[in-house]
Amino acid sequence: QVQLVESGGGLVQPGGSLRLSCACSVNIFSINYMGWYRQAPGKQRELVASLTNGGTTTYTDSVKDRFTISRDNAKNTVYLQMNSLKPEDTAVYYCNAKRFGGPFAYDRWGQGAQVTVSS
Repeated sequence: QVQLVESGGGLVQPGGSLRLSCACSVNIFSINYMGWYRQAPGKQRELVASLTNGGTTTYTDSVKDRFTISRDNAKNTVYLQMNSLKPEDTAVYYCNAKRFGGPFAYDRWGQGAQVTVSS
């Protein structure tokens, strides 16, 4: 059973930084797609950043040049470095892992990490 454990959320002032971590219970090379999503109160969950096992990254426009998704293969962990945080970044952030095709395909979510940007 694939498990994702998130950490690193918290309260930060506008302009500050946080780094979210998503520790995977399986070898990260076996995961085709990793994504960070967020859901603010009263809003739909949205994709923030993604990373394929080939190294391709994508970002939603509102976080480009501020957020960076990366991975540490040795630790089987994916990170979301968030800089220049704004109040509108306040949300619960979720890590997602997908493996495509065949009997071992899966789509797993972490438990969520609260990020609050406020003065």
